[in-house]
Amino acid sequence: MQESAKRLPIVVLISGGGSNLQAIIDAANNDLPVEIRAVISNRSDAYGLERAQQAAIPTAVLDHTHYEGREAFDTALIELIDSHQPQLVVLAGFMRILTPEFVRHYQGRLINIHPSLLPEFRGLHTHRRAIEAAASHHGATVHFVTDELDGGPLILQAQVPVLADDSEELLAARVLEQEHKIYPLAIRWFAEGRLEMRDHTVVLDNQPLEKPAQLEA
Repeated sequence: MQESAKRLPIVVLISGGGSNLQAIIDAANNDLPVEIRAVISNRSDAYGLERAQQAAIPTAVLDHTHYEGREAFDTALIELIDSHQPQLVVLAGFMRILTPEFVRHYQGRLINIHPSLLPEFRGLHTHRRAIEAAASHHGATVHFVTDELDGGPLILQAQVPVLADDSEELLAARVLEQEHKIYPLAIRWFAEGRLEMRDHTVVLDNQPLEKPAQLEA
């Protein structure tokens, strides 16, 4: 295990079960060079908080219903995140639309994972929509966050086939397996200094990506 000083400090934001958080925790316990400084949720009942506590990671709850509006909540969230001095902020099922001010504050060091092959199926209910659209493939995307919903520069994708007898739940489960692979990988690239956003473009190993990297099956 690497020394803490050589690990990238990150903060993870969640709203629910935290399975992607668990994938990051497991990778960090292996050889992913990150230090998870805190896990923050806008919901006190998010199971991901328990996952973090079991891993001895500091947790905090910032309930958005206690704030007048989005701007006030995001201002408080910035203050809380910055108290942990992360170099990367990781959205792992954080079900909040972030204000432009928040996104600008973390520009280039804020990433998200979305359960579709962006730019297809932005927003919610992606698996149902993929089935209804008779898509041949579906998947997940890691991207830098901008103030366009699910519209930031695309880093890495993984595909799964959409099968004839797929239900929303079956398809979701297969996509989630891929999410657990690509999110730690994208975080690794950032931690190792291989990944950055320049002028709204993803740069990997000093090469601008014209299209997102693909996880090889």
